Amino acid sequence: MSRLKDMYKNEIVDAMIKKFEYKNVMEVPKLDKIVINMGVGEAKDNAKILESAVKDLETISGQKAVLTKAKNSVANFKIREGMPIGCKVTLRGEKMYEFLDRLVNLALPRVRDFRGVNPNAFDGRGNYALGIKEQLIFPEIEYDKVDKVRGMDVIFVTTAKTDEEARELLALFNMPFAK
Repeated sequence: MSRLKDMYKNEIVDAMIKKFEYKNVMEVPKLDKIVINMGVGEAKDNAKILESAVKDLETISGQKAVLTKAKNSVANFKIREGMPIGCKVTLRGEKMYEFLDRLVNLALPRVRDFRGVNPNAFDGRGNYALGIKEQLIFPEIEYDKVDKVRGMDVIFVTTAKTDEEARELLALFNMPFAK
């Protein structure tokens, strides 16, 4: 079992109950899933670009990526409905905690001029979105084998009812929020 999951079961639940005065342990919010999305607009011209993006995402997450297809046609962008234009991975359970651990302790500190993540990127329902500008911050990605620097979106889905509860939960998981 991962270190973060143990920490959640022990310290985080106690701290959340103390702060928000929950009557029942089942009321305590928890991390439901982490979705990593990589939009690859250039894939419309070259399928190989999408393959390398999928390979990078699978290396980072340790799980098979799913292709995302265009929902509707956009003539200005030369995109037809059903065209593959990105990839995503949904992490749950052990892999989710393991990824969160690597993101917070290894990847984010490697970002240039890092002052913390935006504390206001919550959606009003207790979910947090984080944009990463380059995949090179992850130690699994080899710099020499990268054909193009790509960004990704990391969405933390929690069972929290409010943003305040979700912010506290992620802060207890050592998420480095900017002051």
